[in-house]
Amino acid sequence: MFQRKLLSTFNKTIFIGFSAFLLGTGASILAPQSLASQGFFEYQWDPEPGYKRLKYYQSSSERNARATYYFFLRGKERKEDIEKLTIAVPDYFDAKIKTKKLSLCKVKVGGYTERTRCLENIPSLIEVNDKQTIIEIIPEQPIPNNKDNYAVLMKLFNPRKRGMFQFRALSQNTDEIPISTYLGTWNIDVQ
Repeated sequence: MFQRKLLSTFNKTIFIGFSAFLLGTGASILAPQSLASQGFFEYQWDPEPGYKRLKYYQSSSERNARATYYFFLRGKERKEDIEKLTIAVPDYFDAKIKTKKLSLCKVKVGGYTERTRCLENIPSLIEVNDKQTIIEIIPEQPIPNNKDNYAVLMKLFNPRKRGMFQFRALSQNTDEIPISTYLGTWNIDVQ
């Protein structure tokens, strides 16, 4: 009687172990080979030694779609007061940038529970050159070097061609000799 119970328990253990083994191997055969998420790595093919990636928010990344861009200037990314901000736009970004659709504001950076929104509009002089490759923003009061977040708000229709576009930010401080310093780069993706 004792042997029969022991043999029955042993058989059940073997059966459960073998079933788990079959299920595990069957699941691994049917499962996809790569379990990494698609947007995990950012690959930059020719990294510059001083490259710095800046944060941004893009409402739509589809071609020809109406989009709102927030180019963030977070407090920890600014090392000094900004008297003049220059944004270098790539020449192959074939979207129409209008001065009246650009603004500078103090911003509340959104997340999972809140939307990104402007808290206070900063009065400033904004100019776009004829080739639409340079945007110059001169605020009435310099942007202070503090923990507040600021953003350049841009509303436009996305370009017709897909691609990755690098917008570079340069700033000039309030010193006697105005020298432009590199703030970073916003990598915009249009699909």
